[in-house]
Amino acid sequence: MPLEPKGLGAVLNENLTQYSTLCRREVGAFQQALAKGEEVVVACTQEARLFGEIAGQTEGATSVPIRFVNLRETGGWSKDAGKALPKMAALLAAARLPEPEPVPTVTYKSAGRLLIIGPLDAAERAAELLSDTLDVTIFSTGPGRDGGMQERRYPVLGGRIEQLTGWLGAFEFTWQSSNAIALDLCTRCNACIAACPEGAIGFDYQIDSAVCQSHRACVKACGVAGAIDFTREPQRESETFDLVLDLRATPAFAQQARPQGYFMWDGQDPRALIELRGLVGEFEKPKFFVYKQKLCAHSRNEKIGCNACVDVCSASAISSDYERQQVKVNPNLCVGCGACTTVCPSGALSFAYPRASEQGVKFKTLLSTYLRAGGKAPALLLHSQGAGERLIGDLGRAASVDRDVRGVPARVIPVPLWHTASLGLDVWLSAVAYGASNVWVLMTGEEAPQYLEAVRTQMDVAQAILNGLGYQGEHFRILHARDARDLAALDADLQAPSAQGVTKAAGFAVQADKRATLELALDHLLGQAQQQPAVIPLPAQGSPLGAVAVNKDACTLCLSCVNACPAGALQDNPNAPQLRFIEKNCVQCGLCVKTCPEKALSLVPQLRLDAQRKEPVVINEMQPYACVRCGKPFGTLKAIEAMLGKLAGHAMFQGAALERLKMCGDCRVIDIYTDPGESRITDL
Repeated sequence: MPLEPKGLGAVLNENLTQYSTLCRREVGAFQQALAKGEEVVVACTQEARLFGEIAGQTEGATSVPIRFVNLRETGGWSKDAGKALPKMAALLAAARLPEPEPVPTVTYKSAGRLLIIGPLDAAERAAELLSDTLDVTIFSTGPGRDGGMQERRYPVLGGRIEQLTGWLGAFEFTWQSSNAIALDLCTRCNACIAACPEGAIGFDYQIDSAVCQSHRACVKACGVAGAIDFTREPQRESETFDLVLDLRATPAFAQQARPQGYFMWDGQDPRALIELRGLVGEFEKPKFFVYKQKLCAHSRNEKIGCNACVDVCSASAISSDYERQQVKVNPNLCVGCGACTTVCPSGALSFAYPRASEQGVKFKTLLSTYLRAGGKAPALLLHSQGAGERLIGDLGRAASVDRDVRGVPARVIPVPLWHTASLGLDVWLSAVAYGASNVWVLMTGEEAPQYLEAVRTQMDVAQAILNGLGYQGEHFRILHARDARDLAALDADLQAPSAQGVTKAAGFAVQADKRATLELALDHLLGQAQQQPAVIPLPAQGSPLGAVAVNKDACTLCLSCVNACPAGALQDNPNAPQLRFIEKNCVQCGLCVKTCPEKALSLVPQLRLDAQRKEPVVINEMQPYACVRCGKPFGTLKAIEAMLGKLAGHAMFQGAALERLKMCGDCRVIDIYTDPGESRITDL
């Protein structure tokens, strides 16, 4: 791997020394660096465990932070390795950034109470492997091939499963025990099995009601134990568990990201059992999201608007809180994918660990360092920290031994993410504003299908914006690779040509407010655009930007839409009957469309580029209706006439009552009390 310590040091403003065997005979240099008490960056990830052990054995080094960055597979083992200095400098600079700020945590407590669901024979075999560590209870779904053991070593439940909910340390299991044999009383003496003439009782010690002919010989055989009672009423029972091991083919949870503490096992792969054994104690994870209810465009006035986060969540952690007119996020079920924050148009849901602002600093550092070192047309390759990182490593290793594999190009900068769906068009467009010519996302098949669709939808919107501004080429792309068999295709994808970027990199910082970040990125991209049309049409699906069209023939200017709009995009005019609109504020949630009683509104996904986008624009206005008694305007001519037309035939609105509808509120009261024909309570 070609390294240029002087060149890298000049870019990073440091004196760098190159080591070839830092983890072996040159380990003393590593220990000396630790002894200085300063942060240490090791440009190798292969021996991270060994370096950690050495640090633990080095006096005074326990508090020294050690960062690792992979230069070898991401650039050194590549046919472009000779041009990779800018990328290496960028990766080293990013490795020096501080760790993400601490966030609130979610705590799980597990005492090791394990529920195993499945055939009794398989469940007891699994229990044998776990019972030395965990407190096992079995729920039998049948005898299986061999039936239960003669010796009853574990509590066994049976019946019909009704519900399993919860998460690690808090699973709620509900079932109905409707069988005639009470498993807690059964001694497994097998007398009932021998006595039953139909063979309706198996070695799960439950009666098959479809086979039983009611001879009741089993009741007599059970004798003193009294475990069999056909008159027993079905009982709905419930119990809590900390962990669940499911041996059935169909999981109890339909969502792709199942709750922590719930495991499926096919009887072969031991990893689930190994992980189960370690889940006793108290555990913490970051609370990955921040929710700002006042920004949420989910619902108003019992109407559902934006439902993007609920629809995209693969863990079923987000639900609609109908009474509070908002969404509800269960932090115990949340797995931290961040897809909800990506599709949220208003920024009500934001990713907290790491924050978007911290990711922005990382992107800005990578790109500014790369460009300062003389790099051209940088491409960011966003990948997961698990499967994605392994594929990048496999590709680099293949390039080192196979002349037909090029490896990661010098202009492609891999960026690991907690989850590839955690970033969206606001950060992507910011990356382009910082100087990236491409932003690619590597999908490895571990993502939920709706995540792939969400990322693709966001990319369509972002690409439409850049194309509309005249930036040529394909800036955003999803790359697909599942395992080593797809390395050839990935290798080819990474050679894709660069797209046109900005001529001057932006200096703004990614904000905590998603909409603010989006505006900053758009302003910078617009300032360097090759063309500036008045309006850029955007895809109909998933756009967080757009306008509202009004059918003026149908609109009565009732202003219901103004009350429903959560973003302040629709406004009234207190001095005149007008409906005004600020396009910059619109999040395309559709609440106004669903609220309008006249069905007069529709959404128009677009990006307006002139000054009117940020200013109130009158999109409908009407002639006011003047009170027939005092002349004061109190409504619109169209609305009052429509009301009169609908109520003219009603029995309660005839004569004077109909005439009062043409009056303002004050005059109606005066007219009622001065009308000699009105009946009064004092007259009765």
